[in-house]
Amino acid sequence: MWDFQVFSLYEKSWSDCNYLLGDRSVKIFDRHGQKRNEISLPGNCVAMDWDKDGDTLAIITDKSSTIFLWDAITNKTSQVDSGMRDAMSFLLWSRVGTLLAVGTTKGNLLIYNHQTSRKISVLGKHTKRITCGCWSIENLLALGGEDKMITISNQEGDTIRQTSVSSDPSDMQFSVMKTDERVSTRESTVSIVVGKKTLFLFNLNDPDNPIDLKFQQPYGSIVSYKWYGDGYIMIGFSHGCFVVISTHIREIGQEVFQAHNHKDNLSSIAISQSLNKAASCGDNCIKIHDLTDMREMYAIINLDDENKGVDQMAWTDDGQLLAVSTRKGSLHVFLTKLPILGDACSTRIAYLTSLLEVTIANHVESELPVTVSVEVEPSFVAIGVYHLAVGMNNRAWFYALGENNVKKLKDVEYLGTVASMRLNSDYAAALFEGKVQLHMKVRVWVLRKNEKLDFSQQMMTNTEFCAML
Repeated sequence: MWDFQVFSLYEKSWSDCNYLLGDRSVKIFDRHGQKRNEISLPGNCVAMDWDKDGDTLAIITDKSSTIFLWDAITNKTSQVDSGMRDAMSFLLWSRVGTLLAVGTTKGNLLIYNHQTSRKISVLGKHTKRITCGCWSIENLLALGGEDKMITISNQEGDTIRQTSVSSDPSDMQFSVMKTDERVSTRESTVSIVVGKKTLFLFNLNDPDNPIDLKFQQPYGSIVSYKWYGDGYIMIGFSHGCFVVISTHIREIGQEVFQAHNHKDNLSSIAISQSLNKAASCGDNCIKIHDLTDMREMYAIINLDDENKGVDQMAWTDDGQLLAVSTRKGSLHVFLTKLPILGDACSTRIAYLTSLLEVTIANHVESELPVTVSVEVEPSFVAIGVYHLAVGMNNRAWFYALGENNVKKLKDVEYLGTVASMRLNSDYAAALFEGKVQLHMKVRVWVLRKNEKLDFSQQMMTNTEFCAML
């Protein structure tokens, strides 16, 4: 167990990992909790962020002007000299490109293009420490600082809008406000938490009329908020409740829903658009609501051993994993969505019951279910009379089904990404790229579309492929 400040999740492809941020190191784990790497740092870690594809993790520290970049594909770390003389305080990748914004404690800004290695330094963007910021999908960069100023810049670093706020800004987000007749889906509104008490909405198209939303004092301070749906915002407050408000101009600031989910405190909220679910965490539990009807409590997860309470929470983009950090330094990752994968042969069925687990059952014959631990998170499952196969991309792993055990045989690579597979007592048939590959223990035949196989042939043609299983 270790102390940590922040954790970050990214999951879009098999090569991506989940990350945990420590004081002087970044520990890298895969989605199954296996440690992939650990990056030692010359100082305390200040911030880290993913690029848009989840291939590169950027890290800055308080003792160095170097930006550390870890490549998830090669598992290697590189360094980029920021050229800044003052300490770095803020870091954020663009949501649509290869631009990385880095802010400093004296208000200076660096925009680094990871693809071209071009650096744009902007001195005096702010007069004090840059503390927060966000990118729009049009590559506009909003920044906030201890000088209580909000600046909006283009990707060249030129300031195009600015405004002042009454207290320290934090948690900035670009979004689209709800309107009667929306003619554009451009993200023209920047939302900012000001002084942890109010939510400030700054419309770039109407900069002279910002909206300052205040909330009831018994709610406590704002700890987290998320935009979702057609201009709605879910806001979590420190005293245990969250509210949903509309940004429709006729309903601006009006509470659509309110719930007191946690007795003592609420520490984080998270929304999964793909699952259509919202979660709040506080005290030592997580509560999940359905966005279609917020009154419906979808699930409650209690962490009884976490006597110091939970801290931060994040969902993966596909909603499959929900990660929650705790105040005593642990990280819990919950499986919230499992792909529906399975196959049947006669009266026997095989189906995915966890990310790395397949269960084989035969209810007709009253056989006890058998659980098989598999090598990878499969994208296909196939079962035959004597064998089980699971696989992903162009590989499949085969297992022999005995009376009392399951034994791994070997894995096979195919000439393309396997779309599906079928097994019988003698053969495996893999479908990929318009072809079916049949193989048994000795020979493999490849069938192209509309091509028939004559098993009496003793010679292989040039359209056939021979291999050993």
